[in-house]
Amino acid sequence: MLQQEITKRELPPLLTMNNGKPCTADLWRERRTELLDILQKYIYGYTPEPPKKVTGEVIEEGAFNTFAGKVHQQLIKITFDTPNGEMSFPLHLFLPKNNPRAPLFLHIAFRPDIPDRYTPVEEITDNGFGLALFCYKDVVNDNLHGDYSDGLGKLYFGDRKREPEEWGKIGMWAYAASRALDYLLTRDEIDHDHIAVVGHSRLGKTALWTAAQDERFFMGISNNSGIGGAAISKHSTGERISAFLKAGSWDWYCERFKEYDGLESINMPYDQHYLLASIAPRCICVGSAEEDKGADPKSEFLSCVSASEVYKLLGHSGLVTPDKYPLPNTSLHEGQIGYHIRTGHHFFSRCDWIQYMKFMNKKISDPALD
Repeated sequence: MLQQEITKRELPPLLTMNNGKPCTADLWRERRTELLDILQKYIYGYTPEPPKKVTGEVIEEGAFNTFAGKVHQQLIKITFDTPNGEMSFPLHLFLPKNNPRAPLFLHIAFRPDIPDRYTPVEEITDNGFGLALFCYKDVVNDNLHGDYSDGLGKLYFGDRKREPEEWGKIGMWAYAASRALDYLLTRDEIDHDHIAVVGHSRLGKTALWTAAQDERFFMGISNNSGIGGAAISKHSTGERISAFLKAGSWDWYCERFKEYDGLESINMPYDQHYLLASIAPRCICVGSAEEDKGADPKSEFLSCVSASEVYKLLGHSGLVTPDKYPLPNTSLHEGQIGYHIRTGHHFFSRCDWIQYMKFMNKKISDPALD
């Protein structure tokens, strides 16, 4: 059934090289490079080279009276150079005192609030995980309609017009996540082999793009990321490019993204299974919500099924699932692609965090991933 559904979507092939030859396991590295190039060219834009140096300065600690004294909490200033000047942004770090080398979630967050009532910091750290988070607007604004007047936008574009394949805001937020990782990998209290990048909605799109580009991440986690994230666009019932154009959120993507308005189900050179596949053979966890029509849960799920083709090629299991769409409140955590769907709508809930912690724990202890 599921394979028939994928066939009906008429997706561009994952395992056919640009020259028309079939991709083998030995050719996967080359094919992954091709997929990333396609995704940069047509949707996210090309990411600049990483800076030569990234620094992290602890600017506040020990003054927080939260989490019952169980958590070591710090505010860190991340700084790096760009071709047009220095860039910095704040990173909040929470490390559990009950785990001297904690696996960690790097959360690309919507709000600068600490603690954030939508992020269960105490529950995450009580379970032995570290948490680092930064607010995406501290990297570049989300004012829409091509406003690049601050942060990385100002440093790279200012008032000039973007070239068609230059990066958009998702690329900039992802770039910042990798700079946060540069710093986190200098901290001995963190398990460097088990760091996941996580986000919700547009920041779920960002988390997947971060993990696709940066192989240092153990896992990419997407919560309700929808079109432009985990969900297949072709023959989807979710958002269309026209919705991004109307809202002004086309500036999350490169300018070429606009060219395919109305063509999503006709002639696109990419689809989102390319994004998930680019993370292979590392771990992915995708969360959907039953009532999130804009994100189209069925298309998020089918993307996981389709990307599993690459994991099988590489001798791993992708999404392990019965041959049917999952019912709400189903979790599928056996393979290296995890998936769950819950009741409710577009929201990053405690339920979702619990699923991601369960999946992370399961994959950390999986001997096949050592």
